[in-house]
Amino acid sequence: MEKSRPLWDNPLQFVFACISYAVGLGNVWRFPYLCQMYGGGGFLIPYIIMLIVEGMPLLYLELAVGQQMRQGSIGAWKIISPYLSGVGIASVVVSFFLSMYYNVINAWAFWYLFHSFQDPLPWASCPLNSNRTGYDEECAKTTSTQYFWYRKTLNISSSIEENGNIQWEQAVCLILAWLVVYLCILRGTESTGKVVYITASLPYFVLLIYLIRGLTLHGAVNGLIYMFTPKLEQLANPKAWINAATQIFFSLGLGFGSLIAFASYNEPNNNCERHAIIVSLINSTTSIFASIVTFSIYGFKATFNYESCINKVILMLTNVFDLEEGSLTADNLDSMKNYLTSTYPNEYAELLPQVKNCSLEAELDTAVQGTGLAFIVYSEAIKNMEVSQLYSVLYFIMLLTLGIGSMLGNTAAILTPLTDSKFLSIHLPKEVISGIVCFINCIVGLVFTLEAGNYWFDIFNDYAATLSLLLIVLVETIAVCYVYGLRRFEKDLHLMIGHKPNWYWKIMWAFASPVLIVSLFIFYLTDYIRTGTLQYQAWDATEGQLVTKDYPTYALAVIGLLVAASTMCIPLTALIIFIMKRLKRNVDAEPWVMHLP
Repeated sequence: MEKSRPLWDNPLQFVFACISYAVGLGNVWRFPYLCQMYGGGGFLIPYIIMLIVEGMPLLYLELAVGQQMRQGSIGAWKIISPYLSGVGIASVVVSFFLSMYYNVINAWAFWYLFHSFQDPLPWASCPLNSNRTGYDEECAKTTSTQYFWYRKTLNISSSIEENGNIQWEQAVCLILAWLVVYLCILRGTESTGKVVYITASLPYFVLLIYLIRGLTLHGAVNGLIYMFTPKLEQLANPKAWINAATQIFFSLGLGFGSLIAFASYNEPNNNCERHAIIVSLINSTTSIFASIVTFSIYGFKATFNYESCINKVILMLTNVFDLEEGSLTADNLDSMKNYLTSTYPNEYAELLPQVKNCSLEAELDTAVQGTGLAFIVYSEAIKNMEVSQLYSVLYFIMLLTLGIGSMLGNTAAILTPLTDSKFLSIHLPKEVISGIVCFINCIVGLVFTLEAGNYWFDIFNDYAATLSLLLIVLVETIAVCYVYGLRRFEKDLHLMIGHKPNWYWKIMWAFASPVLIVSLFIFYLTDYIRTGTLQYQAWDATEGQLVTKDYPTYALAVIGLLVAASTMCIPLTALIIFIMKRLKRNVDAEPWVMHLP
């Protein structure tokens, strides 16, 4: 007798699982960056439009497919058409690539969390050199937070061609991260369903604490004014719209198969329409909420750096020109510079290269995303807070819960199709299948703990999913609307939720969303072609800064393989099934041919 499919304990557990998966690191470290780059509050206009045109409809579509077919991504698309099995396989491959490198972020978060209990924080100041006569040479040329990230955490090499050795501290943290993920997914929905209550709610608790603290920081208002001042001219910039669409697309986790996997454990009459709206709105609201927190931190950091710069200039001018103590202030600095230039032209001209041009606007304009925001900018702000250890522990616990929550979805996208397979489920228990997947990912993930590991991390982060996911979701919408049939899909939804989808959903599925995805696909394809030789940012220890280098040939080959490995699953699987059906038809026809006179 076939085992019944596991179910979520209640609809709320499913919603929490979706929120835990969708609300991830991108909400904290990419959305604020996009606001900063594309018009502050003005960026919300294209973002909300893309949420309506693309985010909610595609999320609803994936949840409905999973709930109706009651299978993981491979099985669900195979039911719609055997020729579409490759869509599910492509989703599993992309999720496998994502799991390989994404858990490295959790390893870094563990590393920083463990170091957060030190007083003072290890990234608060530069270490002394071997002679103890001054600061370490590399750290002196950069900042203490950058030094701790690039040298103490990554021990990064000068290029991708210098792989170096595995960093055992990072390797231990990675093994720990995978052990935590394994314990969370050990018993499928039974264990995941309990964990998501924590991973979905704890980040909001920490963000709320940071919001209260952030708003009380000196200079926080400067960051919030910067965020909420709309630069409407950016609405004419196509990249603002492209990035808004991309952020919605990847933030909701479309195309990975995770949402289909989660929905497959629902009751057949679950209202997936309502849940699609709730999850997408909570995800977008969280992005805006996280941006308010981030920009209050930005404002504090920018104001702190600006005032430090001003004080250094004041101290230098006071000492060099023997000015009276207190005569030079931030308010009269510009007029005093003009006075010193006219009174002591030669001396001031000689000193000019050392006099920094301090600007609050320039500090606020410094846009950072990804690991740079999460592990450098935030840690720099935290070190200047009172009770910095407490805020550091809270922050990295939040990063961990966001990262682990997303990993639950990533692993579900891989494990659900595997456990749905009768061959595997008969021979291996669920716990063993989960263990094998985690073990393989952990072993491959050790590549990212090499001295050049961060460069390989960037390759996977930039190229493993973008084009593949766009193609996957495009085929999904075409498959549902034109292969399975929109009218047939309407009837399925009527049976599931009690009413047919209205005109908005149907227009988005059949026309608006596919056109938008094709536009994004063309943009990224032409952008890659126009870029020419692909480049990356390498850390130059002698200068204490990032420099741009060209990827070597073998790295370009890996990028090509990453893109091809998932995208080619769709046409190749369809071709193999077509050939197998033709061969079967020929074999079935042979006995009849033999009996013909």
